[in-house]
Amino acid sequence: MPSKAELHCHIEGAASPELVERQARKYGEDPSPFIRGGAFLWHDFTSFLAAYDFAAGLFRSEDDYVLLAEHYLTSLARDGAIYSEIFISPDHAARTGLSPQAYAEALGHGISRAMAKTGIEGRMIVTGVRHLGVEAVEQAARFAARCGHPLVTGFGMAGEERFGDIEDYVRAFEIAREAGLGITVHAGELAGWESVAAALDHIRPARIGHGVRAIENPDLVRRIADRGVVLECCPGSNIALGLFPDFAGHPFAALKAAGCKVTLNSDDPPYFGTSLKHEYDMAARHFGLSEKALAAVTRTAIEAAFVDRRTKAALLARLDAKGR
Repeated sequence: MPSKAELHCHIEGAASPELVERQARKYGEDPSPFIRGGAFLWHDFTSFLAAYDFAAGLFRSEDDYVLLAEHYLTSLARDGAIYSEIFISPDHAARTGLSPQAYAEALGHGISRAMAKTGIEGRMIVTGVRHLGVEAVEQAARFAARCGHPLVTGFGMAGEERFGDIEDYVRAFEIAREAGLGITVHAGELAGWESVAAALDHIRPARIGHGVRAIENPDLVRRIADRGVVLECCPGSNIALGLFPDFAGHPFAALKAAGCKVTLNSDDPPYFGTSLKHEYDMAARHFGLSEKALAAVTRTAIEAAFVDRRTKAALLARLDAKGR
């Protein structure tokens, strides 16, 4: 089994149904409208968001966030992952009544506990939420730039990518870039190839979250390949949300064949009936990736990771040792 690495996972969306049910008991909430038979219930994007918001709303204290991060990274390590980046949302922290700093500190503590237990490396990417508007995203960027947590190493933007013009968010990304943070942005998921092109034009990210709709424009695919921009692909998520009918119709293999740097990720795993291990297993089954090819996907992710050079070298050495 090849070692794995993940660059694209929303930590509130990584809470398993079992953990959410435990949190619901803790806070006296009824999870039955959103969880049945150990699985989240949703049928369209609106009901997905309702289930997501209910579950996320059950993480309210610093202890809850320590538990969430430790739980997720430990489960990843059990499945052979050596590296994890999680998206964290100061806007969500504010809704629960926690300061962004306390929220990041708690998640960082959970990551550190998982690292101590399993050896997995973990980092945090602060995200602004696009549909909350320019000021909210800039505020998230300012927090990312000044928080000083050693595990906060990147900045990104998630949320409704069809909201607003991406050029309006340039200042937020410049704040983060000036602070030395890695830059990623969601594009080319629910919106088409134009969304990816606009992100490249205005944000100049090292990585793009999803980016798979670029396949609609061959010139854009060549541009991504030529620039070496890394795509954080989440096939299981894309299929669950109806972007593509099945794995056979997903463009992962075509993007890879065109020379794009592609990685495998789980996005919001329990909502989409997936996990990082499942993504790797499906890539082997449906995209014809050998163990060697899957190890190369992991290498791409580690090389694109928002970590210092020493940590990156150590992770690559672990990957190479596993491959021998």
